[in-house]
Amino acid sequence: MEVPDEETPLIQYLPPQDEGSQYTSDGTVDNRKPALKRSTGNWRACYFILGTEIGESLAFSGIQKNLVTYLTSVLHESNVDAAKNVSTWLGSCFFTPLLGAFLADTYWGRYWTVVIFISIQALGMIALTLSAWLPLLMDSSFNSSGIHRPAVYVGLYLITIGSGGIKPCTSALGADQFDGADPVERVNKGSFFNWFFFSINLGSLLSSTVLVWVQDNVGWGVGFAIPMVLTVFGLAVFVAGRKVYRYKKLEGSPLTRLSQVVVAAVRNHNLTLPEDSSALHDEVPSPTEANRQTAHTCQFRFFDKAAIVAPPSSGEKGSASTMSPWRLCTVSQVEELKMLLRMFPVWASMVLFFAVTSQASSTFIEQGMAMDNRVGPFTVPPASLSIFHTISITIGIPVYDAVLVPLARRFTGDVRGLSQMRRIGVGLALSVAAMAIAALVEASRLAATSTSGAAATSIVWQAPSFAVLGAAEVFTTSGVLEFFYDQSPGGMKSMGTSLAHLAIAAGSYLSSALLGVVAWATARGGAPGWIPDDLNEGHLDYFFWLMAGLSVVNLLHFVHCSGRYRGSKAAA
Repeated sequence: MEVPDEETPLIQYLPPQDEGSQYTSDGTVDNRKPALKRSTGNWRACYFILGTEIGESLAFSGIQKNLVTYLTSVLHESNVDAAKNVSTWLGSCFFTPLLGAFLADTYWGRYWTVVIFISIQALGMIALTLSAWLPLLMDSSFNSSGIHRPAVYVGLYLITIGSGGIKPCTSALGADQFDGADPVERVNKGSFFNWFFFSINLGSLLSSTVLVWVQDNVGWGVGFAIPMVLTVFGLAVFVAGRKVYRYKKLEGSPLTRLSQVVVAAVRNHNLTLPEDSSALHDEVPSPTEANRQTAHTCQFRFFDKAAIVAPPSSGEKGSASTMSPWRLCTVSQVEELKMLLRMFPVWASMVLFFAVTSQASSTFIEQGMAMDNRVGPFTVPPASLSIFHTISITIGIPVYDAVLVPLARRFTGDVRGLSQMRRIGVGLALSVAAMAIAALVEASRLAATSTSGAAATSIVWQAPSFAVLGAAEVFTTSGVLEFFYDQSPGGMKSMGTSLAHLAIAAGSYLSSALLGVVAWATARGGAPGWIPDDLNEGHLDYFFWLMAGLSVVNLLHFVHCSGRYRGSKAAA
């Protein structure tokens, strides 16, 4: 079956207001015809997408949650190197969505991008599984041959490439299943992102418990084989829903459109802007695009010069319609660039937040490895404490959606309950609290260890820092996904969603850089430093306090930026 092109809004299914309209009016299609509301899209299509996301998340988290343990115990990397490599790998997993989003918006559409990239991720899972099984099937020479470590990283970075097409496109494709021109559906679009994020963390919950236990107690070969099978299963589920998906027509390369504005503005830099913005070049929108027409704004006025109809040169014709798009752009095209520029300060505030959340997969696990992991008759793997992070999210999202939103709506008058900016700000504040709690726990652990000489602090004391960090993500991560989708230009929704993932990537890279700088600055002259291999000789609590202090500065920066932000005036 030939699957059409794609792209646009989301929302929770409710009966359409206009019973006489049997087709969507937001540009989505099915088999290259306007999509029928009755038989396509809505939650019937999202069930396939959310099911795929649960399987993909379970598989991805099954690798991520315990990777630092695998690198230290099997590949024998140091604590600092393992934490840096995990942060770098995670950063790469959230950087490649830029590539996937570009391919989806420009060439393949979201459906085929997801199909292709899940297949690549499956290859990575197969390679990683083989790298874990071969040492068991062969003699010890495999480990000493120098093949084992490269084999592991080949598998990991194939998974990274696969993530690049899955992460930005599944959420945006799910959003496309709801008619953005339907006011009833548009009001509820935030619910889809909440439940999408819930699906991610439901998979993460299962991986934090079942898969981590299997890896630590049964073996890494089986522990990696299960995610491999789940990835293939997720691909089958996703393809099964192809007949009910709605797709958005492609609108050309978003990067080309943005580049044309910059080049045209520079070429027209010596022209004078007209006082009346209506004199700038624009096109009359088609009836289906009129409700998404972008209004002119006065911010970043330099780029308005790209829409000035310049006098023709000797080699050019005089008609604006025949002028090169690298010389003359439309007002709507200029406003697309302005939208992205306006979002940048908010994006920058997310980078440090995600540097904090990446500690749940690195330094928090290493802290747990230095604690007493006996809980009653059970021995708890350090990575399993992240279950409190996941439980906090899986419980927090339904509570937020069903309780907090209606309650907040009474006071704020906002249909979302909390505005996107307020929601993100609450999460940033909670991230400060999470790092402060982790620092206090580590200081207490060091004090207890210096007295008893053994791991005297129970690993259960990590639960509050994991839980508060999860609560921070309920507010910020879902809010950021919705914010970037909502505020991105119509033809760049995949690209807009990938900005959220790019912030996660930048945060992971920042975490890796901070770990490297801290190790270099504190371990000079033979000193053990803050994060040595034996944490009892270091001060991991100082690193946590550093992250808490930086997070306070980041929160203040976000409050300043959010107060000045003026959102898109285009229709949602």
